[in-house]
Amino acid sequence: MKRFVLVSLALVALSAAKPVSTAVKTVSGDWVSIFDGKTTHGWHTYGQSTAGSAWKAADGVLHLDASSRDGRGDLVTDGEYDNFDLKLEWKESKGANSGIMFDVHEDPSKYQNTYETGPEMQILDNDNHPDGKNFKHRAGDLYDLIPCKVQTVKPVGEWNKVEIRLRNGKLQFFLNDTEVVATRMWTDDWNKLVAGSKFAKMPGFATFHKGHISLQDHGGDEDVWFRDIQIKQL
Repeated sequence: MKRFVLVSLALVALSAAKPVSTAVKTVSGDWVSIFDGKTTHGWHTYGQSTAGSAWKAADGVLHLDASSRDGRGDLVTDGEYDNFDLKLEWKESKGANSGIMFDVHEDPSKYQNTYETGPEMQILDNDNHPDGKNFKHRAGDLYDLIPCKVQTVKPVGEWNKVEIRLRNGKLQFFLNDTEVVATRMWTDDWNKLVAGSKFAKMPGFATFHKGHISLQDHGGDEDVWFRDIQIKQL
């Protein structure tokens, strides 16, 4: 009995000493949650060590509070990913502009902004933001490169479901369970797309095959909310 008690106490001590990550949590199968719903643990503002104070986490929602003048900037994951399937939901306030970037290479001394390296799935209030008039800048578009096949974005204030899959250069965007963009990166056709875009003068754009996931703070006065952020390595 004495030996059993000692072993039990040792196991309890080891369990208590083992660190528990609240940022990366298994959901089901190979899916992991990279937002714990309560904190910004596992994320930081680009080029900084922690998340800026404008990014607030509570009740399962990550909120960019645009009323804050301090603590602004794009949020990026601590981890880097390649060959992934990313799922999340977002909603916005009237007139909002944001985005979800991937393959972001974090080197502020060389790239001051996330968009200099990371392609973007656009988040936009198509009806109330000027970019809604540009057919490659609307919600769900591969920003400035490929427009959506069909418009499936929901009205302002409603949650939109996103899935971004990237595997060996095959890229797919889904918005509200509909495939809206499909292409192959790093091919001759892809290079022509980039050469004809605003990214042509950004030599690091879409050249990295592994990088951070980023949620954009476009710098405006409109709020954006995110939830249920999950990722699976492919």
